[in-house]
Amino acid sequence: MSDFDQILKYWPAVEKDYRGVGGEVLTRLFKEYPDTQKLFPKFAGLSQSELAGNAAVAAHGETVLKKLGELLNARGNHGPILKPLATNHAKTHKIALNNFKLITEVLAKVMAEKAGMDAAGQTALRNVMGVVIADIDSVYKEVGFQG
Repeated sequence: MSDFDQILKYWPAVEKDYRGVGGEVLTRLFKEYPDTQKLFPKFAGLSQSELAGNAAVAAHGETVLKKLGELLNARGNHGPILKPLATNHAKTHKIALNNFKLITEVLAKVMAEKAGMDAAGQTALRNVMGVVIADIDSVYKEVGFQG
């Protein structure tokens, strides 16, 4: 089974609740890696208690997971989807590559809890995201951003 198939068999649980799962991913990211919260100006001043259940955090998490769903469903042919996203994250948001690795780890944990993703699925997610992050790095270099 391909890594994409391995991940996508768990993805319907995410699709059913993009907003809830997305909110959980970002809230957990900010809790486990507090420095990441500063990368989101509209959430930077929120306390941990204000993050949980915050509608704006959940809405942004939904956006993140929907875009990830597009990338996953492209099954490796994600260049046209990824390039504008990576360019924006380099030029506008100035997001270092390590942050994509951190959110991958949080996503793996949340998908294990919310979608029952097993160890093989988590490994597949890390493998796919490793390729995506390498491709983001290529775009970053192309646009002159040291991420």
